[in-house]
Order: sequence, then C-alpha cells, then structure tokens
Amino acid sequence: MHSIHTSFNLFMPIAIGCDHAGFDYKEELVKYLHEEGLNVQDFGTNSRDSVDYPDFAHAVATAVENGNCSFGILLCGSANGVAITANKHQEIRAAICWNVPIAQLAREHNNANVLCIPARYVSVDLSKQMIDKFIETDFQGGRHSQRVGKITCA
Repeated sequence: MHSIHTSFNLFMPIAIGCDHAGFDYKEELVKYLHEEGLNVQDFGTNSRDSVDYPDFAHAVATAVENGNCSFGILLCGSANGVAITANKHQEIRAAICWNVPIAQLAREHNNANVLCIPARYVSVDLSKQMIDKFIETDFQGGRHSQRVGKITCA
C-alpha cells in the first residue's frame, strides 16, 4: 500500500488514537498498518477500561496539526466525540466515515487529515478498506480549495 501515489508523507508516522470503544479495532489497525510497512504512532488508549475520548483525540490532532504525523485515525463508538474534539484544532479536518466512498470524498472534497471511524457501526475489514482509500486519495483542489479555506475561524 505505501508504494501508491498519495499526498500524505508516508515516511512520517500515522497518528492513531481511540477510547475504550475503539480499543480492539485500534489494535487490529495498528497491526495492519505495520504489516503494510507503515510507521504508526499510537496515542492510546491501551485497554478496554473506560476513558475520556478527548484526551486521545487532542493528542492525535496535535500530532497532525504540528506536522509530527502525516495524518490521523481516531476511533470511538460513534466517531462523533473524537471528530468533534479533533475539529476544535484549527488545522484539522476530521471526517466521520462509515463506508469507502465517504472516506474518498472526505479526502477529495474536504482535504480531511483525520479519519474518524465509528467502531460500533463498521467492521474491522471495512475500516481497513476506508484507511486504504483515505491514504490513496488526493485532495482535488480546484473549486474545493476555496471552500476548505473557509473552514477555519482564525
């Protein structure tokens, strides 16, 4: 997968984080990404014990925003909490995706840099497919650039 054309710098780590509802998926996805030859920076959580999702969403968003990671993956039960939290960061465009076409459009039209996966509503296999599509899809720019430029408040 990492040999495909992508606008993401895959020499940099991919940030990943979750709450307790996304823990099992995160473990599977980290393993998958490593098998694909990609570097992953895991921001936790590291068990199924109940935790507060903003702690992990902020860590992933900060790593992407600061340029320490190429993009981010966040997981929680519905993906709403992690997406809301990550999108508080000015340079983050976190997209909740529940199928491959939505993951593709999040990149093409919104230049999303954090993929948010609802672990209670999609399979691990579908999550892998969405990640693959997210990585291989470039932002289309053009008419979408002006729209994306209007997202931040600062």
